[in-house]
Amino acid sequence: MLSDINKVMYNGYNTMKNLKTKKNLNKAARNKNIYIVLTQTQTYPARMIHLYTSEPYAHASIAFDEDLEEMYSFARRGIRNPFNAGFVEEDINNGIFGKYTSTTCNVYQLKITEKQYIRLREEISIFKNNKDDYSYNFLGLLGAALNIPIQKKQRYFCSQFVAYILERSDIKIFNKSYTMVKPRDIRLNPRLKSIYRGRLSEYRLIKQKELYI
Repeated sequence: MLSDINKVMYNGYNTMKNLKTKKNLNKAARNKNIYIVLTQTQTYPARMIHLYTSEPYAHASIAFDEDLEEMYSFARRGIRNPFNAGFVEEDINNGIFGKYTSTTCNVYQLKITEKQYIRLREEISIFKNNKDDYSYNFLGLLGAALNIPIQKKQRYFCSQFVAYILERSDIKIFNKSYTMVKPRDIRLNPRLKSIYRGRLSEYRLIKQKELYI
């Protein structure tokens, strides 16, 4: 009799354990990965920022896929004029990145929930559908360098934009206002997992080799 009771209790425990494991696996399957990319080109503005901050990276972007096929930021819209800048979809093989193939980068992975991912998509859509209304926050960039928060409607600099859409999507990884987030805050963030560091132009090739191996 006692043996039968123990057997029932044991089976019940295993059933609960299996259900909990299944629930955790389902939850993990619903999680999403996004990517934050820090870069350092050899453009004059990037070099000036590097000299002033002594940071290895001057620019920040956010991507929805590991191959960085869909990546967004606030940067110059063309190659020549750095003052014609705003919301852009970036291509690691063209534009500024294509011109400066020596660009170095650090690619970070961030796990978020499906709900946060959907919200992030919605926030990006707002920028995409109204991209001509946005411009670069040059004054805010200067303010961040001087530790003075300067918020301008529909104006952002690169890391400020990344922090803003994360905050709007209920992804809270910074302990300061988005107006003051700099590439350094991304580089040192413990929530972010670095998955690649090296030349941006070699990123996809190296990732493909790792996948093949």
